[in-house]
Amino acid sequence: MNPLNHVAIIMDGNGRWGLKKYNSRNKGHRAGLDTVEKVIRISIKHKIKYLTLYAFSTENWRRPKTEINYLFSLLENFLKVKSKQFQKNNIKLKILGEKKFSKKLNNLLIKSEKITKNNDKLQINLALNYGSKKEIVNAVSKIKNKKLKITEKCIANYLYTKNIPDPDMLIRTGNTTRLSNFLLWQISYTEIFFSKKLWPDFNEADFIKLINKFKKIKRNYGEV
Repeated sequence: MNPLNHVAIIMDGNGRWGLKKYNSRNKGHRAGLDTVEKVIRISIKHKIKYLTLYAFSTENWRRPKTEINYLFSLLENFLKVKSKQFQKNNIKLKILGEKKFSKKLNNLLIKSEKITKNNDKLQINLALNYGSKKEIVNAVSKIKNKKLKITEKCIANYLYTKNIPDPDMLIRTGNTTRLSNFLLWQISYTEIFFSKKLWPDFNEADFIKLINKFKKIKRNYGEV
């Protein structure tokens, strides 16, 4: 069976779920947090060490301002409640992306990372204001400024995911089969699974089913 160390998830379908159930995209975003908690519990149970969640992309700034403000208010409340729980449960939080938010949210993100930095049961990487192409361009720019030789190893050391192993599996919910500018460098040999379920409907059984499916895959990495 394949060891499973790192799971990345594109949590797609919140808005569509909210519109379908309540005619409100925001209610879908709120319901999606319940699924996040379920996935965290299963990750701990299966001794997964890294969980990377695509929460807000660089392209998401194109959404209506009211929806963006609601998303950030949800995130602020999530951090206020969960940071202490993460600390108690030995969970580390790391932000992938550029912290270009309000002063209040930036401070919450920094504080949450700081108080959980020594935890090691599970590391949750929250991709916020994240875009993979921009991440790679920024890494190469830093390397050139330092006049270093551009190699795969060097680029990896200047990505947001420095010292984080590449994902073993990537899950995208929402019945959409694209990567949406997420971890393009890191998923070169990641096993990818697409779920038809919208994120709020994705449950523990769905996650466990995909984990078991992953463990049975023969992974060759270019070999026979």
